[in-house]
Amino acid sequence: MKPFLILQLRPETDASDDEFRAFLSKGGLDPDDVQRIRLDQEDIPADLSLDAYSGVIVGGGPGCVSDAPDKKSALEARIEAACLSLMPQITEGDVPFLGCCYGIGILGHHLSPGSVSKENYGEPVSASACHLTAEGAKDPLLKGIPAAFEAFVGHKEAMQVLPEGCTHLVASGPCPFQMIRFGQHVYATQFHPEADAHSFETRIGIYKHHGYFPPEEAEALVDMVHAANVHAPAQILRNFVDRYRA
Repeated sequence: MKPFLILQLRPETDASDDEFRAFLSKGGLDPDDVQRIRLDQEDIPADLSLDAYSGVIVGGGPGCVSDAPDKKSALEARIEAACLSLMPQITEGDVPFLGCCYGIGILGHHLSPGSVSKENYGEPVSASACHLTAEGAKDPLLKGIPAAFEAFVGHKEAMQVLPEGCTHLVASGPCPFQMIRFGQHVYATQFHPEADAHSFETRIGIYKHHGYFPPEEAEALVDMVHAANVHAPAQILRNFVDRYRA
């Protein structure tokens, strides 16, 4: 089969490796089924053709697309530019794409600059109570997902309005745009479909000084994620792989 292209943005090796293992495990993939590019360490090849892949998966990261240019580190700016460089091919070609957390920011920013900001809908590290919309209940990537489910989140920026051409699939009270689809095959989630309690515990330890929560709350947050009932979102990754495996 054609491999899936996995683009990762996390500069912390422990977080990046844990996320990569989660993508493989939750997606039912072997390392030979994917091409992994850590954008903090390497560039996207100039001759990369998306026709060579079954689909593209973009992970999360500490950067925010809505930050002013002078607030971004050189590394964050380079990673953002690399992701955005692929979006015209993806959206114009309706290439299978699943953007997780940072991925919804990249997709929204590409489709409608200014639609992603920190104005409203940021969520602390938590298990967010999500629900399917009417369109979400019919979408093949949400097959087997209950009408209401919990998902792990933690983000400073969020989509403020739904860009033209997008379908709203999943919502929550604190953050209305938890999952969207552009065209027929380009998807993005605000929550982390790959994350389980153990991976979120890893991220809490790594990012406790990145402004997502007061560092002294880290231990309580670890207890919270292990007590949460977060299982359904992983099915989205498996559905994506099963649908587009070619």
